[in-house]
Amino acid sequence: MRNEQEMMDLILKVAKNDERIRAVYMNGSRTNPNAPKDIFQDYDIVYVVKETASFIKNEKWINQFGDLLIMQEPDKIDQFNNIDIDFDRSYGYLMLFSDGNRIDLHIEIKEKMLDTYVDDKLTLQLLDKDNCLPEIHGPTDIDYRVKRPTELHFIGCCNEFWWCLQNVAKGIWRDELPYAKQMFERPVRDALDEMVSWWIGTNNNFKVSTGKMGKHFKDYLPEQYWEMYKDTYSDGNYENFWDSIFIACDLFRELAKDVAQSLSYTYLSDEDKNMMKYLNHVRRLPADAKEIF
Repeated sequence: MRNEQEMMDLILKVAKNDERIRAVYMNGSRTNPNAPKDIFQDYDIVYVVKETASFIKNEKWINQFGDLLIMQEPDKIDQFNNIDIDFDRSYGYLMLFSDGNRIDLHIEIKEKMLDTYVDDKLTLQLLDKDNCLPEIHGPTDIDYRVKRPTELHFIGCCNEFWWCLQNVAKGIWRDELPYAKQMFERPVRDALDEMVSWWIGTNNNFKVSTGKMGKHFKDYLPEQYWEMYKDTYSDGNYENFWDSIFIACDLFRELAKDVAQSLSYTYLSDEDKNMMKYLNHVRRLPADAKEIF
C-alpha cells in the first residue's frame, strides 16, 4: 500500500504536469488535526481547472493515480436520475485502488471554487499556480463540532423520538418488519443520535465533533452508555427488537434529562410516560386484537 507521502507526491505531480490544472486543495479528515489517523482515510482532493470538458471526455488521465479497483462518478449518476447537474462547473470521481488507497477527486472551474472555497474550514491549500485561491485560516474542525441546541430544537427532538416510536410499534404488531425497522433506524435513531451528540457536547463544552454518523460516539460515551447504545441494534426477531426499543428509550431518557439539566431546559416527561405506557401495551397486544385499548 502506498504511504501518505507517496500519495501526496503523486497527487501534486499529476497537477504540476497538467497545464489544465491551476490549483489544488484538500479537505476532509486528513486536514483535521483532531481526527484519528488510519489506513482507511480518503484523500479528499480538489483540482481547480481551466475547463472540465476535456477531463470528462477522455478519462484516461485518471490512470496516472494507479490500478483502479472500482470507481463511482456521482454526478453522472445524478444526471441519470434526472437531477440537474452542471458538468461545466464541476465533476467528481470517487476512486478505490487495488492497493487500498482511495481518492475522492473533484475537478472544478475557478468560478465554482470561489463560490465554495471559504465555506469549509477544513481546507488546506496544496498548490496554486496562479495565486487564485483565497486566503483562508485553518484548517479547523470548528464547523463540525456539536452545536448547542435551542430549547425549541431540544423539545422538538424529544417529541420526534417519542412520536415516531408509535409507528415502530404499529409496524411490529402488523408484522411489517421492513417498515418497523426503517422507522426505527431513520427518524427514531436520528433523534437518539442527536441527543447523544448533545450530551457529548454538553460534557465537552461543545468543542468536539462526534464525526460523520456518530462514528466517534464510542470515544466520548461512558462504557455504560456505550453498551446501551450498542444494544439498540437488534436482529429480525421481534422480541429482540422490542428489547432494543426499550433500551433506546432508557438511554434517550437518561441523556435527555442530563442535557435539559445542563442547559436549563425543560424535559417534557409526560410524552415519555405516555409513550412508555403505549409501547408496553402494544407489545402485549394480541395479533388478532380488534381494538388497541
